Amino acid sequence: MYTLFHHPFCPHSRFIRLVLGEYGIDFRLVDERVWERREAFLALNPAATTPVLIAERQPAIPGAGIIAEYLDEAHGMEVDERRLLPRSIGERIEVRRLMAWFNDKFFEEASNPLVTERIYKRFMSEQEGGGSPATDVIRAAKANVRYHLAYIGWLARTRNYLAGDRLTYADLAAAAHLSAIDYLGDVPWNEDDAAKAWYARVKSRPSFRPLLSEWLAGVPASRTYVDLDF
Repeated sequence: MYTLFHHPFCPHSRFIRLVLGEYGIDFRLVDERVWERREAFLALNPAATTPVLIAERQPAIPGAGIIAEYLDEAHGMEVDERRLLPRSIGERIEVRRLMAWFNDKFFEEASNPLVTERIYKRFMSEQEGGGSPATDVIRAAKANVRYHLAYIGWLARTRNYLAGDRLTYADLAAAAHLSAIDYLGDVPWNEDDAAKAWYARVKSRPSFRPLLSEWLAGVPASRTYVDLDF
């Protein structure tokens, strides 16, 4: 049994939860508010970021990219055609490129500022960086969502899935980040039908159900969040 230290609206944590769900791996969740900088958690990951995966007889595995690589090495061969990191070198490069695009670039420019300003700050003390949302940060992040959505749409129009013919880490990374900000209603789905259709396919997968069932007190989900036919 794995243990995953996460936050329900951390996009990177959502990505790993989708991966574990796709592989049918049992795991338990431990909520972690990284801004509290708990000593026990810092001992697992001095960077104080989620997710962190705990596997039996292994050191703590920190970070979405490292966890994804570990899960491929540990379980990829077992699932055969459902493997989320393809076998060929060329395909693996493209999956890793897109996984990094969403986990690094999209996170920095869009999902992290929106989640931080609109969710995390609600639970932070002033000393931890809490306070009123920064409207200029939100405005810039929402503008960035639009060009990322256009890129997803272009990929979806030219391929069956984002990185090629079948579902990979690239799709789950993109969908995880979008899901966190879709909860807030910050994805302009009416601007790209191809991106919307691709997301609807991924959101309809069983691995997505636990994410869609999570709600934040005082912050209602957007109309499109749980609607599979949005």
